[in-house]
Amino acid sequence: RRRRERPAGRRPPLSDIRDNEAHRPTASTSGAAPPSVGARLRTALVERLPLWVQLRCAVEPKTLAALVLVLLVAVGFAVHHFVSGRPQTVAASRAAVTAEPLTRSDASRVDGAAAGSTDDGGPVVVDVAGGVRHPGVHRLPRGSRVADALKAAGGVRPGAAGKDLDALNQARRLVDGEQILVGASARAAAVAAPAPVAGAPPVPGGAAPPRVSLSSATAEQLETLPGVGPVLARHIIDYRARHGGFTSVDQLRDVDGIGPSRFSDLEPEVGP
Repeated sequence: RRRRERPAGRRPPLSDIRDNEAHRPTASTSGAAPPSVGARLRTALVERLPLWVQLRCAVEPKTLAALVLVLLVAVGFAVHHFVSGRPQTVAASRAAVTAEPLTRSDASRVDGAAAGSTDDGGPVVVDVAGGVRHPGVHRLPRGSRVADALKAAGGVRPGAAGKDLDALNQARRLVDGEQILVGASARAAAVAAPAPVAGAPPVPGGAAPPRVSLSSATAEQLETLPGVGPVLARHIIDYRARHGGFTSVDQLRDVDGIGPSRFSDLEPEVGP
């Protein structure tokens, strides 16, 4: 039976396409080599697609391989981004030091170390001379006082007791290398100056500085003299202001509060 001719441009009906597929020669009838496994899988995959997809998209092997490769690369990038984007826990180092607030005791310890760094170290060596039982060089622990040096020298001899000790500040902290003089001869050569600061270098050669000038000394300098306190220092300054200074040490006898005994103590240590 002759088929009816269809107008040009119209798609053949599905029954005609199936008839053509059924009458298409196969590999067994045409004598060609059988298709490979990949070709059969592709054919099976294509046959399971809808017919309109098969007609519109002719899937070639190279195109299919490219799509699979692109899909694998996309999956790899997604996995890498997911793994690298996860937060990681970092353990704190054991060597890390926890900062603690500075307590008052720590602050005082730091201030003490900065103010008197020379207090740390070995012993101090001092020379005790004059009216002591065992004069000479003595080694004492650092931080010792003048009283400790006198005790290490056997104590003060009976003849040097009394006024001879008034010129010594026995509570003063010892300085390494200094000389402590006790007695009448020591009074004549004693340094009429404030007690040295701990850690200050001793006077080279043990030379005594000049005597305290009554005409130019300040109240603080006058108070370093034996038996002179703030009140007596003020009397000396007032007398100096009224008389235009001192021309002789004997004028100290006219100052209120200075008697013969105190004048004898001050005479070898002051000058006009």
